[in-house]
Amino acid sequence: MTRDINSDPELPERAQYLLKALVESYIQYGHPVGSRTLARTAGLDLSPATIRNVMADLEEFGLIRSPHTSSGRIPTARGYRLFVDNMLKVKPLRHTQVSELKERLDPDMAHQDLIESASSLLSGITHLAGIVTVPRQEYAQLRQIEFLELSESRALAILVVNQKEVQNKIIHLDRRYSASELQEAANYINAHYAGKGLRLVRQAMLLELEAVRQDMNRAMASAIELGEKLFESEGEPGDDVMVVGQTHLMEYDELSNVETLRQLFDAFTRKQEMLHLLDKCILAHGVQIFIGQESGYEPLDECSVVSAPYSADGDVVGVLGVIGPTRMAYARVIPAVDITARLLGAALNPRD
Repeated sequence: MTRDINSDPELPERAQYLLKALVESYIQYGHPVGSRTLARTAGLDLSPATIRNVMADLEEFGLIRSPHTSSGRIPTARGYRLFVDNMLKVKPLRHTQVSELKERLDPDMAHQDLIESASSLLSGITHLAGIVTVPRQEYAQLRQIEFLELSESRALAILVVNQKEVQNKIIHLDRRYSASELQEAANYINAHYAGKGLRLVRQAMLLELEAVRQDMNRAMASAIELGEKLFESEGEPGDDVMVVGQTHLMEYDELSNVETLRQLFDAFTRKQEMLHLLDKCILAHGVQIFIGQESGYEPLDECSVVSAPYSADGDVVGVLGVIGPTRMAYARVIPAVDITARLLGAALNPRD
């Protein structure tokens, strides 16, 4: 039976030092660490027997364990947690990496392009799966809308959101709308909803549709019906999360068996549970780390999630991060997530 580390928080200094050396060795090489290897890497004048005794204590505390295929030890999720919280020294990103992030997260890019770029860059820097939630709809404010007539009962909606981001959406209608009807509908929406968040616009239009369906005039009816079609696909499961670089996870032996990969890739495809996990970080300050089962999401039991919220105009609007094995290089990953979140937020700030 393992002892509860919370009952003995004062882990001896020598044990802390050896745990730190073991975790760092395992992160770097990916092989279980034996007492002789630890004696060399730790740089302490201790006999292998003494080190074996300390490792036995660490195992009793539930901080390390012995895989059945090896006499060496590897960290447990609890061991990683102690390491990350008390022993880790982060390594700043290289100047060239910071410069690339600043260059590739250009404030003049459309928001969707910024999100895609942030996820891709983060995955490339860390060699893990990069994940970003798109800015929440209440942040995206409608500035202006236009409708253009297309063939086969379709219309092109051109939305200007926030300061100057343009979104184009093709909507499929129940009937054909004339150019004058589309113009009247756009005029109505612009007059009543410009300056409001897209989510609020959608909710308000649906409520208005139910409240005044019987006696609204033609222009108002067309506007509400077009708005209903325009926003009916907003908020579909998975639309709010972007994942890039999942194949990086195949490079890690501990995640490379077929069943583990199947569960992970299935989770990346469904995304909804991933979104719930990242939503936990919306109200957090700074980098958040979930190790193993701390995520509360079974497909990630063998993984760690490092995430950080990003802000625009003083408000938190989304979360970005990486997903990888618990044996990730936290010292490099944490600053990469932190600075990418800061730079993405800066790029998303409203611009004149």
